[in-house]
Amino acid sequence: MKYFDENTIENLNHIYKINLINSCSGYKSANLIGTRSGNGIENVAVFSSVTHIGSSPAMLGFFLRPTTVIRNTYENLKETGYYTLNHIHKNILEDAHHTSAKYDASISEFDVTNLNSEYRNNFQAPFVKDAPIQMAMKFVEEYDIKANNTILVIGKIIGLYVKDILIEDDGFVNLSKANIAAINGLDGYAIPQANTRFGYQRPKLQTHD
Repeated sequence: MKYFDENTIENLNHIYKINLINSCSGYKSANLIGTRSGNGIENVAVFSSVTHIGSSPAMLGFFLRPTTVIRNTYENLKETGYYTLNHIHKNILEDAHHTSAKYDASISEFDVTNLNSEYRNNFQAPFVKDAPIQMAMKFVEEYDIKANNTILVIGKIIGLYVKDILIEDDGFVNLSKANIAAINGLDGYAIPQANTRFGYQRPKLQTHD
């Protein structure tokens, strides 16, 4: 087994280091975040840092890299207060990944890919058409992570759209039925195909002789 101590990690080649550290944490969610600026320009970008915050109220968070350069997603959601989360599926992998390219704020990623936007129930921000799971999000708060100048953005789910076939009787959303992707590192995509569920666990009864 190869071992990297702290000093070795810090002195690795930059590309090798970011690939190593981004991928060693395991598979992450693969989402497209849709926003629209105050003057109506749509933006969509891939994120692999969306995480569950709580169920009541229903909140999710995601991490943003330092805003030392223009972050269109962040600027738009702070300006309007709204954004969407859309699960990436097998049929849109290449176009979804291309949204990581740094386009000027005046250019919509919907215009340079085969991704299409759609609007539901007069929501401010665009959804990604045909995404099996789409979430309408309202910005709640943010936290500055001082250790590396990243930002944790927290939003509330105020609208949730899920394809009927994905929802099990107990409310579990079976992602594998829609070929929904996961991300390994920065650019490795996988399509999980199986779910093994064990249910809520309680302590085993102790037996005494």
